[in-house]
Amino acid sequence: MPSPTPSPPLSSAPPPPAAPVFHVQGLTKVYGTGTAQVRALDGVDLDLYPGELVVLLGPSGSGKTTLLNQLGGLDIPTSGELRYRDIDLTHATEEQLTMYRRESVGFIFQFYNLIPSLTARENVALITEIASHPLPAEEALGMVGLSPRLDHFPAQLSGGEQQRVAIARAIAKRPSVLLCDEPTGALDVRTGIVVLEAIERANRELGTLTVIITHNAVMADMADRVIHFMDGKVLDERRNAVRAAPSTLKW
Repeated sequence: MPSPTPSPPLSSAPPPPAAPVFHVQGLTKVYGTGTAQVRALDGVDLDLYPGELVVLLGPSGSGKTTLLNQLGGLDIPTSGELRYRDIDLTHATEEQLTMYRRESVGFIFQFYNLIPSLTARENVALITEIASHPLPAEEALGMVGLSPRLDHFPAQLSGGEQQRVAIARAIAKRPSVLLCDEPTGALDVRTGIVVLEAIERANRELGTLTVIITHNAVMADMADRVIHFMDGKVLDERRNAVRAAPSTLKW
């Protein structure tokens, strides 16, 4: 008897495409009225996916920070569609936005906003007390290389170390989304590389969608995807075949 035809391996079917973390379509944000009206976002379309590290590039006033504020639930659009998974952020209530920010988003800004009277451990622990499934403060600080500095106050830390405490604070809640607004803007090159390494490690180990906005094109090579903004619109985007390590960037 002829041998039966073997069944194809279960792994032969291509995996389904990942659903986007954010779906953005026709997004606009208008400030002011009449002749003073400014269109900070002007019909932005994009999708952002789990585990990506995305760099948003563009000059000041191009719409990067406005988009970041929309993604983070800090502001609401004038029109268009903005969805986080199955949540419509365009029409969310303030209570829903508060819960979204608390549970799903970690923020890293140019300035560290640490509480001077609390140690590094205590600054991070503030977040772990309100998160559903947090990392221990010690583990989060260890991820950014600050295990020896747990009990130091901000005044006892360098600028780069303070920014790494801010990163640990942001990732301690295990956010689905990490939003970084010029995270190295106040730092020298050497310290900025250390900070970018901490962000990249959090993205890689936690699988967090990470969005970094900057005007510094050097940082583009460390991204999975680079999106250029101009005049409130997406000018173009590219995908890097390989992500460069922050230490290899040509500053």
